[in-house]
Amino acid sequence: MTIKPLADRVVIKMVEAEETTKSGIILAGSAKEKPQVAEIVAVGPGTKDVEMFVKVGDRVLTSKYSGTEVKVDSQEYTILRQDDILAVVE
Repeated sequence: MTIKPLADRVVIKMVEAEETTKSGIILAGSAKEKPQVAEIVAVGPGTKDVEMFVKVGDRVLTSKYSGTEVKVDSQEYTILRQDDILAVVE
């Protein structure tokens, strides 16, 4: 099954957080924060008022609690509006 977002929405997949810190400390699962870096999986067509400026494959920073989480074929995705994307990571 594939997800095709409508209007100005995008589908993202969160990038896994680092399991060790720079100093070498291993973090337990409960100590990790929700990651904010994600990869765009699908992009909607936009609207007559909103031009889409992100594309599939871009890595982006998102608002911490934005979007709706969905599970498709055992994969977790988040669907959110383009406005909830804070920046593109290069």
